Amino acid sequence: MFMHNKRLQYTVRVSEPNPKLACMLLEQFGGADGELAAAMRYFTQGLGEEDPGRKDMLLDIATEELSHLEVIGSIVAMLNKGAKAQLSEAQQSEAELYAMVGQTGTSAKESILFGGGPALIDSAGVPWTAAYVDSRSEPTVDLRSNIAAESRAKIVYERLINITDDPGIKEALGFLMTREVAHQKSFEKALYAIENNFPPGKLPGIEQFANVYVNASQGEGDETGPWNSGEQWERIDDLEQTMPIDGGDGSATVALGEEDQAALRQLMIRGKSSTGKDPTTGADLGAGPGAGKTKPVPEEAL
Repeated sequence: MFMHNKRLQYTVRVSEPNPKLACMLLEQFGGADGELAAAMRYFTQGLGEEDPGRKDMLLDIATEELSHLEVIGSIVAMLNKGAKAQLSEAQQSEAELYAMVGQTGTSAKESILFGGGPALIDSAGVPWTAAYVDSRSEPTVDLRSNIAAESRAKIVYERLINITDDPGIKEALGFLMTREVAHQKSFEKALYAIENNFPPGKLPGIEQFANVYVNASQGEGDETGPWNSGEQWERIDDLEQTMPIDGGDGSATVALGEEDQAALRQLMIRGKSSTGKDPTTGADLGAGPGAGKTKPVPEEAL
């Protein structure tokens, strides 16, 4: 059961309306790394979690993320107060209102469809989608995803802080950014509280491939470091000599029944290329400057 407390988790103080900033802040309202996506991610994980400690943590953080959604939505609403009033009451001329939609930085969707109110869209007007929730119901996988999600959100908040000079908004965004750090710490602790948390899942990796680093991007700028060299790595540089890595011939085969084999032969015969002919094509007939080398067109074809 949820109960709404009318006081925000952090006091919102907005110096003056700024629809353009409001549009940018929607990234943390209805965007991929925003507060709604985080809340839904952690709620779904928490509801399916079997471990009592992780379940409690996930539901705690999910609920707090909803409070953060309320803070961001309140800031957006305050920043859009002037635009919302003008669009609703039309006390300016048509030309002034028309210019306001573009010049203030608000999208047409935000202004016309949502009337300047906080909507579940990102800063480009893309609607929120459940596809942002990338849970897999495997704790070590989901916790790593959560750590990454909090990290991404923290960076987005940094960028938003850097583009506003409103002290009240800076303070509120700084609070939200710092809570992303705190949540990341909780998720890190929960991950490392799981013994044998890597690799994720139940099945072990295949030993002969688990320590191999394939130097598949060779040439100038080829670098080495602890990620591809040292005692824990068996590095492959000569791909020609070592591939296929499983010792096979590298081809793809399938065992087919007699009927499928017969049908496949007919398919191959019907679609066989004639390598001994060089037919005149549309590219030859229509070739002009810049077409490159083409086949001379016979006079009878002109």
